[in-house]
Amino acid sequence: MSFWGQLGFQDSFSGLGFELAFFHDHAMFVLVLVSSFVGYMMVCLLKSSLSSRFVVEAQGLEAAWTVVPGLLLLVLAIPSVRLLYLLDEVGGPVVSVKAVGHQWYWSYEFGDGAGLVGFDSYMVSGGDMSSGGYRLLEVDNRCVLPYGVDSRILVSSADVIHAWALPSIGVKVDAVPGRINQLGVHLMGSGVMYGQCSEICGVNHSFMPIGLESVSPSVFYRWLVF
Repeated sequence: MSFWGQLGFQDSFSGLGFELAFFHDHAMFVLVLVSSFVGYMMVCLLKSSLSSRFVVEAQGLEAAWTVVPGLLLLVLAIPSVRLLYLLDEVGGPVVSVKAVGHQWYWSYEFGDGAGLVGFDSYMVSGGDMSSGGYRLLEVDNRCVLPYGVDSRILVSSADVIHAWALPSIGVKVDAVPGRINQLGVHLMGSGVMYGQCSEICGVNHSFMPIGLESVSPSVFYRWLVF
């Protein structure tokens, strides 16, 4: 999760999160490089005593300041388009879970259409929170997924539009009534991740957090059965 004073992304728990962090660093490198060059040229022009007011054309210069920005846009566009397609890739999921948004809690169903395992996930109030818990982020029942395998999450809503968002795994999916959106997740290790509804859904919008726990496949299947 994020902490006070943190400037970068949260620590990634999925391959998609690593890809998003890499693209962020890549884009920031290009932007800093361009900004530094433009700032340097502006300072040089302000300090220069030379004048070029009699120059009526410079085709070479015009070609350069057209081609170079185009190449820089390609440097940003190619990995961006690749990442855009990765966001929609589901692959061959081993585990499927359905997350349904309600006012104002989440419910989860594992298994087939009948629902092998189903439970509701409410925020834990401050008075009931154990020592070391995170205020406004802890839930009574966390969604559990195995790491090291492909998982599919189906997101929908029972009333109004919600959004199932977990920054540490790089996902944010709208939960729309009457529609099912899906996303693929490949968790890289064990841990607990926190998220929140990212779509204003009513008066208690700030009080329906998301808790996801990543465990080994053996622990997950024991939890699912028992």
